[in-house]
Amino acid sequence: SQVINFQLLNIKKMKKQNFKEIAKNVIDLEVLALRKLKKSINDSFYKAVNAIVKCQSKIILCGVGKSFLIGAKISATLSSIGCPSFTLSANDCSHGDLGSISKKDILILISNSGDTQELKPVIQYANRNKITLIGIVSKKNSTLYKASNIKIFIPEVKESGYGIVPTSSTTAQLALGDALAIASMKYKNYGRLDFKKVHPGGILSTKLKTVEDLMLKGNQIPFINQNIKMKDALKIMSNKKLGVLIVRNKSKNTIGVVTDGDLKRAIQKNKDIKNMNVKKIMTKDPISIDQNELAAKALNLMTSKKKITSLCVHNKNKRKTVGILHIHHILNSN
Repeated sequence: SQVINFQLLNIKKMKKQNFKEIAKNVIDLEVLALRKLKKSINDSFYKAVNAIVKCQSKIILCGVGKSFLIGAKISATLSSIGCPSFTLSANDCSHGDLGSISKKDILILISNSGDTQELKPVIQYANRNKITLIGIVSKKNSTLYKASNIKIFIPEVKESGYGIVPTSSTTAQLALGDALAIASMKYKNYGRLDFKKVHPGGILSTKLKTVEDLMLKGNQIPFINQNIKMKDALKIMSNKKLGVLIVRNKSKNTIGVVTDGDLKRAIQKNKDIKNMNVKKIMTKDPISIDQNELAAKALNLMTSKKKITSLCVHNKNKRKTVGILHIHHILNSN
């Protein structure tokens, strides 16, 4: 019984070891495919990016089988960076879906062989209607490569699973699609705020929240004039319940803040501060942050550098406060 159990244990260990080797081999083949892809990038890539960015209509991704699924992911990424895109199955194109493609669209066909039977009607339709066709393909003597206006060649690679399961080739296709999307994003100066507009929900939205999204504004801002007495200022601080006051001069420029810490320090020096002017107690030149900065940056500024709980918020001009951001506004926003 002990011998049998020992043998079974050895078999399990062997199987685990074999699976590990299989995994490593698959990954090695895909890494090799990506290295080949990297070396193959040329001027055609720039032409494709230029066409995508300047497209006045839609970017349409089309393929068959696994290439169609890769196209769906690329299409979703393009849409997320402000390049309207959708996918078409080459199989459905032969049954009416070709009508979805207009002359102003950019058509991207993905195929490892470039001679897939289902793609041929789509290629013919694009050529006949003078629709810009970007071919992503691994064979230069294929129908797709020859018919494409912009030819993106992906070097032939070795697949896993006896060399027949689309793995390395689809990894290369996906990486190329990501490269096209990010290059297009950089080309059109599509920034964090643009990205946020099309990601209003989920964890991405939380990470991309700006100071403006969370700050208090208008009559919620605890403004006071530099010349008022502290007894009046304390009433405003109590009503606003932020533990801070923003001090302005007659030109309504922010010149300081009064915090709980300022009050404690003033009381230690002078037992009666009620009749003192605010400007004698305030902290001059308070830290201010632009309303378009990420809330994460504001949190870092508060906690790691200055150990403060509130920030003045400005829009370009630091002297003109347009909001106030408390650390609790950030911590409670998730």
